[in-house]
This record gives sequence, C-alpha cells and structure tokens, in this order.
Amino acid sequence: MTSTSNLAAYPAASAPPRSVIDIAGELAPQLAARAATFDESDAFVADNYTLLKDAGLVEAGVPMELGGGGADVEALAGMLRLLAHGCGSTALAFAMHTHQVAIPAWRWRHQRVAAVEPLLKRVAAERIILLSSGGSDWIGGSGTATKVEGGYRISARKVFTSGAEAGDLLMTSALTEDGTSVIHFAAPMKAAEVSVTDTWHTLGMRGTGSHDVIIEGLMVPDAGVALTRKAGEWHPLFQIIATTAFPLIYAAYLGVAESARDIAVGLAKGKRGASYAVELAGRMDTELRAAQLAHRWMIEIVERNAPSADSVNEIMIGRALVARHAISATELALELAGGAGFYRRHGLERHFRDIQGARYHPLQAGPQAHYAGAMALGLPVANVY
Repeated sequence: MTSTSNLAAYPAASAPPRSVIDIAGELAPQLAARAATFDESDAFVADNYTLLKDAGLVEAGVPMELGGGGADVEALAGMLRLLAHGCGSTALAFAMHTHQVAIPAWRWRHQRVAAVEPLLKRVAAERIILLSSGGSDWIGGSGTATKVEGGYRISARKVFTSGAEAGDLLMTSALTEDGTSVIHFAAPMKAAEVSVTDTWHTLGMRGTGSHDVIIEGLMVPDAGVALTRKAGEWHPLFQIIATTAFPLIYAAYLGVAESARDIAVGLAKGKRGASYAVELAGRMDTELRAAQLAHRWMIEIVERNAPSADSVNEIMIGRALVARHAISATELALELAGGAGFYRRHGLERHFRDIQGARYHPLQAGPQAHYAGAMALGLPVANVY
C-alpha cells in the first residue's frame, strides 16, 4: 500500500515480528475494499472495528505488563498511518481510542500513576473501546456538573465523538455550576442517561461516526472523578494529552495524503503525460515529504518524554505543518490525476474530502499561531487554546 519513497522520511519503529505496523499493513487492503461503501452511505465503519478487535489492535498501546501489546507512540502512529492507506475514516476514528489508551499508558510508564491500571487492564482483557470528547471539551470544557450528595449530576452534549456507536466509555469532562472548575470522568456509553444522536453528515471522514453524545442526568460519584482542574487554562495533564494525542491523530491524515499520492501516480502513469505532469508530481512529493518530516518531528517530541508548554508548542507547530502540507499534497494529487481523479471509483476525491478534516482539530490556525508567537516572545500561554 505504501511506496518506498513515502516511507523514506519516517523509519519504521523497531518491533518484534508481526508488529502492529505489520498487522495494519495486512488489514489495509480489506479496509480499502469497504471504504467507498461507508463513505457513500454515511455509515459508521463498524465492520472495520471488528477487524481491529480481532487483530488485537484495540489493546496495542497497553503496556505488556498489564496484558497489552506494549506498542509505543511511534509504533501506534505507524499503525494508524497504514490503516489510513486503506480507510481514512477507520484510522481517524480509531486514533481517538488509541490516544485515550496511549495517554494513561504513558502516565503509568513514566509517572508511575497506579490509578490508571484498572482502565488499561480492562482495555487489554475486555477490548473495550474508549471515546474522546476532545472536540467538545478541550481546555474550556463543556456541559454542566451539578453537585449533589455523593457526587455530580452531568448534563452535556458532546460533539465530534468519533466512533460513538462502538464506544464503551466516553472519556470526558464537565464544568461545575459556577464555571470555575472542570471535572473529568468516564461516562458509560450503555448507561440509560447516555445516548447517541445521528448528527454526523459531513464533507469528509464520513465513516467515523462522530455523532453527538447526549448526557442527561448521569450520576458520577465523587470516587469516579479522575481530575478536577481550573477551567479555561492549561493543566499539566493537558500538556501530556496534547503531546501524546496529536502525533497519533495526524498520523491518520498523513496516511490519507500518502494514499492519495499513490493513487495519483498510478493514474498518471496510465496515460500519456504532458510535460507539466512531471512538475506536478515533483511538487506533490515535495509537499508530502514536508508533511512526513513534520510528523517525524512530532514523534521526536513525544520521545523526549517531557510534556510541557514547550512540547505543546512544538507538537502544535508540527500539527500545523502536517495539515498544511498534507492538504497541499492531496490537492496536487487530484490535479496530477486529471479528470480521472474526479470520478468516485478511483477514491481520490474521497481522499481530497477526508484530508480537509486536518484543519479542524486543536490548535486551529489562529490559536496555534498565537501560542507559538507568545512562546517566542516570552509571553504567557496558559490561556491560549
């Protein structure tokens, strides 16, 4: 699925035989065969999740000591990147579960946080799917947590909940009534107070099933509150989240761009090419290489194991560059393919639509530039998000 030139800027993670990257490469053709059907029907990629579970990828990021596959962020990113060669929606939705596993795994490994062990063991033993409400919450938080005896009552609407139909636990948060604090907790998706609303009808990434999740009066006991933080500013946990999650999320977009490149080259080679096609191909590969190098930088930041305001800045610079160059490479791929690329049957127009999603994750262009500029000038960034 992946050309040698595409992998040049991103060496494979060292791993035992049949690593998560090997498994993803084996699954990619099956995902590709189904991708158009999910896209055209706005259907969630449920059958693909069954494949991922059966292949052992759900628990891939859980430490081996806790029953998982022990894959690090580099290997998980490579896995998602190859899954995206088959189906961008599957890779992006699964990235949300993958980063929700990678974050507690990092805390267990590097901070010796024992409190995350039960969750990680459940992922390994039961292959439960974790959901992220990052699109709703981020630093500002959303929803209301009303204090009652023994805990909180939660009312919230969580948008962009990728994989909602397959999820077991929604890792989310809500603002206290006075708006000054945010509590973090896991909402059981099968609870009577939790429901999924069919809202995901979009330009691209149509198979992610990123519907709205409605929480109406869910009781969260005090013991179920994993963290209480000040609302509207960065917390050290969010520095870990940002540093760990975004190289995984943007691995999916990088894989989409690489696949678009390969489709375009195949179409261009099959027809008489004008001289300008050579230049288009060169510009396309140059843009793609820039995206690969930016993503490689993100992985290197993760490998420093030092989440901080500085690591957030570097990750978000990388995120901006991957998005910019992956979108540009995909646009050039469509141009290189010519009229053939306009037909759905080749899949390139789907890649063009899917890659547009890279624009919308935090930190978007304005906040990212503000954050980077504040860091450069020695100004506070606690409230820049």
